[in-house]
Amino acid sequence: MRLTKLFTDFFNSEKAGGFILIGCTIISLLLANSTAGEAYVGFWHTKLGNYSLEYWINDGLMVIFFLLIGLELEREIYKGELSNLKTALLPVIGAAGGMLVPAGIYLLFNYGTAGQAGAGIPMATDIAFAIGMLSLLGNRVPAGLKIFLTALAVIDDLGAILVIAFFYSKGVVLLNLGIAMGIFAGLLVLNRLKVHKLWAYLIPGVAMWYFMLHSGVHPTITGVLLAFAIPFGSGGEKTISYKLQHFLHRPVSFFILPIFALANTGIIIEAGWADELFSSSSMGIFFGLVAGKPLGILLFCALAVTVGWCALPEGVNWKQIGAVGLLAGIGFTMAIFITLLAFGDAPHFITNAKIAILIASTVAAVLGLFVLSLCFRKNESIKI
Repeated sequence: MRLTKLFTDFFNSEKAGGFILIGCTIISLLLANSTAGEAYVGFWHTKLGNYSLEYWINDGLMVIFFLLIGLELEREIYKGELSNLKTALLPVIGAAGGMLVPAGIYLLFNYGTAGQAGAGIPMATDIAFAIGMLSLLGNRVPAGLKIFLTALAVIDDLGAILVIAFFYSKGVVLLNLGIAMGIFAGLLVLNRLKVHKLWAYLIPGVAMWYFMLHSGVHPTITGVLLAFAIPFGSGGEKTISYKLQHFLHRPVSFFILPIFALANTGIIIEAGWADELFSSSSMGIFFGLVAGKPLGILLFCALAVTVGWCALPEGVNWKQIGAVGLLAGIGFTMAIFITLLAFGDAPHFITNAKIAILIASTVAAVLGLFVLSLCFRKNESIKI
C-alpha cells in the first residue's frame, strides 16, 4: 500500500508534534509544582481584552488545529482511505465504537452524579500523541495500520467536535448562529462559483468564527466548516486546499498544540490528590480510555467485518487493531479540551479529571506500544 506525500507529511508532523507535546506537558507540570507555580498558572489567566490568555488559546488558536483536521478529513474522503465506501467504513465504525463504549463506561460510574457531564471526556483520541507512539516502531508498522489509526483519529476528532457542538454548547444565540451559518453558506457559494483565492475564504472564516464564538455553539466547529468550504479541486499540489494543509502542518504541530499543552497541563498537585483517583469521575475517565477505547474499536470493527460491510486493511491483523485501539485511548489534548467545557464552573473537577487523563493516557500508550511490539517481534521490517 502506497502512502501519498501529503499523508506522509501529515503523519510525520503529527509524530514530531506528539513528542513535543510530551516535553511541554512535563515542563508544564514541573513549573506548576515549583516555587513559581502560582505565577505560572496565573500567567495563563492573564486578561487580553475581555478574555484570558488560556481562553484565546482554547477558543481561538485551537480552531486552526480543527481546520487542519477538517482538511485532512476532506482529503481522505475525496482521495484517501475514506474515498472507497467499504474501506472507509472500518475506521468510521471503529471510531463510533471507540466513542460510544468509553462514554457508556463513564456513565456506569457517574450516571446521576455531579460528574455525569464528563461523559464526553473519554470519547476523544489525541491524534498527535497516538501517531507519535505508533511511529516509535518505525517501518515495522504496515502502511494500512498507519492509515487506519490516522483515519480513525481524524474521524474521532470530528465526532468530538459534534459532541461539543450538541452537548457542550450553552445558551444558543440564534441570531449570531444564523449569521455564522449564513457566512458558511456564502463560502459554499464561492466554492461552487470556483473562486480559488484563499483570502476569499479565510477573511469570511474569521467573521464566521466571531459570530460562532458569540452564538453559544463552541467555535471549534468553525475550523471544520471552513475546511469543507475551501475548494478541494483535484487535490493536487497547486490547489489551495493542498497548499493550506501543507502550510498548517508545522505551525499546528510545533506551536499551537504545544501552547495548548503548556496552558492546560499546569496542574498544581495538592495533598490528597491520590485519593481522588478513586472518585467516580476519575475511574470513569481511566477505564473509559484504557479499556473502553480498545474494546469499542475492536468489537465494532469485528462486527463490521463479520457481516461483510468492510475488510481489514492489507497486512493488518486483529491483534494490531486491538493494539491500535489501546493507542486510541491516549485522550490528552481532546480529553482535556472537553473537560474544560464539561466542568467549566468546577475547578476541583477539572484538576482531578486532568490528572486522570494524564495517567490513563500514559497507561494506554505503554500498553499499546507493548502489545504492538509483541505483534511485530517476529516480523521483518516492512518497506513502505
